[in-house]
Amino acid sequence: MSSSSGQPASPLRQRITKLSHPYVAKLHTMPKLTLPGITLVLALVGVFAPVAAAVPALLLLALLLAWLGFLSWPVVTSGQRAIRVFAVLVIILYAISRIAGS
Repeated sequence: MSSSSGQPASPLRQRITKLSHPYVAKLHTMPKLTLPGITLVLALVGVFAPVAAAVPALLLLALLLAWLGFLSWPVVTSGQRAIRVFAVLVIILYAISRIAGS
């Protein structure tokens, strides 16, 4: 297995990709709107629910986006990478602000 730059994938990347395969395959068999729906529900809970439910939802959303970003990292451009990192950071910072504001 190698990355798009032609360099071999690290053992960590190979292991995470292998462990992720069944979950990605399952997501692929689900209706197209499943993943966006999950993302939307987690975001809405994170914004509108009480802090006790909002923070875990936001952290779960950040983990989901980080996982998907990690899996897609070798095949996306540097601009797309920056957007993925920025999105995860914004979600984490918003979760911290929800905690601080409570």
